[in-house]
Amino acid sequence: MDRYDVPERPVLTVAEVFAVADSIAPRYRLLVLLAAFTTLRFGEPAALRCRDVDLEGLTVIVRRSRAELQDGRLFDKAPKSAAGVRSVSFLAELLGAVTQHLEHFAAPGRDRHVFVGPQGGQLRRSNFRDDWVKARKAAGVTAELHFHALRHTGNTLASTAGASTRELMTRMGHSSSRAALIYQHMTSDRDRAIADRLGVMIRGGGGAASDSSERSSAEP
Repeated sequence: MDRYDVPERPVLTVAEVFAVADSIAPRYRLLVLLAAFTTLRFGEPAALRCRDVDLEGLTVIVRRSRAELQDGRLFDKAPKSAAGVRSVSFLAELLGAVTQHLEHFAAPGRDRHVFVGPQGGQLRRSNFRDDWVKARKAAGVTAELHFHALRHTGNTLASTAGASTRELMTRMGHSSSRAALIYQHMTSDRDRAIADRLGVMIRGGGGAASDSSERSSAEP
């Protein structure tokens, strides 16, 4: 069963996402951007192989996820549910970053990993954490921001962009609609807040909220 609790997680702006991406080691820049704009969990890009990236179709295919055993061994496993195996589109604006990463930082060969460490080893969450914390601080974003907040940000942006419940479920790799509905509720609340602030601006600027017919009937 999918479990998702999102209200406490911060949402980054697009500018903040790029600020963190530009502050991290170059080999991890694309990892940050994909997490934010394709809403992948950390283990999913960690397990991506070069053949899973379609430059022409602008998609990444999630077939597996990175897991770590208690003894520290890493392995790539199938997602928890069939919904976890999916094709996710990435922004055309990221094509340059994807191409550059594959050319300079990915392991050689179509069956090798897209993201590897400085010495060519498998990407490990514990080793990546130091790079993440340094980048987060350098970018000046919310203190104690966890990497998973990028997925939360991406889901929120997708909902704001008009993704339907089913579309959100597909991008997130969920078989349940619960999380997608939470994001849609959050963005509808955001829309209400925007409208309320616009009302304050209208009243502060001397604008009238009623139409001309109402104004006419109120005149002596």
